[in-house]
Amino acid sequence: MVQILDDPFFASMESSIGPVDEAEMLPPSCYTDPAFFEFEKDAIFAKEWLCVGRQEWVEKPGDYFTSMHMGEPIVVVKGRDGIIRSMSSVCQHRAMLVAEGHGNTRSFLCPYHHWAYSLDGQLIGAPAMERACGFDKSKIKLPNFKVEIWLGFIFVNFDLDAAPLAPRLTKVTEVLENYDLANADTSMELEELTFPWNWKVMFENNNDGYHANRLHAGPLHDIAPSELCVFPQDLPEDTAGYYRYNGTIHADASFNPTLKALLPVFPKLTDEDRNRLLFANVPPSLSLIIRADLVAFIILHANSHDTITAKRGWLAAPGAKAQPLFRERLKVNLDASAEIAAQDVHVDGLIPVGLRSRYAARGRYSWQEQAQREFNAWLVKRYKVEWAVRKAPASAA
Repeated sequence: MVQILDDPFFASMESSIGPVDEAEMLPPSCYTDPAFFEFEKDAIFAKEWLCVGRQEWVEKPGDYFTSMHMGEPIVVVKGRDGIIRSMSSVCQHRAMLVAEGHGNTRSFLCPYHHWAYSLDGQLIGAPAMERACGFDKSKIKLPNFKVEIWLGFIFVNFDLDAAPLAPRLTKVTEVLENYDLANADTSMELEELTFPWNWKVMFENNNDGYHANRLHAGPLHDIAPSELCVFPQDLPEDTAGYYRYNGTIHADASFNPTLKALLPVFPKLTDEDRNRLLFANVPPSLSLIIRADLVAFIILHANSHDTITAKRGWLAAPGAKAQPLFRERLKVNLDASAEIAAQDVHVDGLIPVGLRSRYAARGRYSWQEQAQREFNAWLVKRYKVEWAVRKAPASAA
């Protein structure tokens, strides 16, 4: 395969981060080249905050769930001290996984050879190891990762020196304040699917207002015309996320056959909030699609250069689950949204075919694609930092 990682390649990305009316998409090889994904592992996934789930999934001491980012198996658990921790679920003996799925436990027991770990990852039991020279179980621990909770979402970071996430999400936090997501009703009933395309293809689609009334043309999505999308002009330069609004043709618009909210509306919303949708992204792993009565969240897990696992869940207004017919009303919403998602999935599956074509171009953006420009700016900044690090040893020599 042709080597693409060089100075001209990264310099060419400048044309993707200018004003939206001048910018063009990233080079197609950013989506298709296996070597570039290996570069992204270091540039993005090894350093950035990665969403793994919700704090409600570990309500009680001993509650845990597993996740995976960049091919790294992760377990998230609430300790007896009430602290939520995240660590590698790879046994430090022979690499068996010590946790699967979710549940409640007093310790993590490797099913292979029964090495046991406490809820903070410390090795507390290793049978028949008394003859191993110099073996000291007090020095063995599952590698721990940094943890931060933002609006009820749990994020982890493999980089123990990473800067906190929330201070770089102040603007996104501000626009989400009235939804009170930290106290929203939710569930661990997720739709989890793996798809054959690059993670950026899906991440871009999740906040693309340009296609909404074109790909999704019809009464279900015509409640939010693409020409009513609004992009912020005051995002901080170091922001860790971005968002856009999309006006609706009536208040409390929702994706279901009635075109109106079926579930309780988030109680703190203003009239302005109730007359628009809100889309927010925290790259590289969390997308939020927000209407007056329901929030859809998508947690993306990049597996390889051309495979991704998406976990889809929902958040409702605090106390909504206790309302009569909640499950039935939720199902109507989710079934209607599934029709829209199926259209997105079809497109996401065809785009990689085009990206691999010798005729793939670096297309120009519409003003309705400002979110793509914001994503590019987030990416390219990190690409350049990593490229500079990789060049440094050669320069020094």
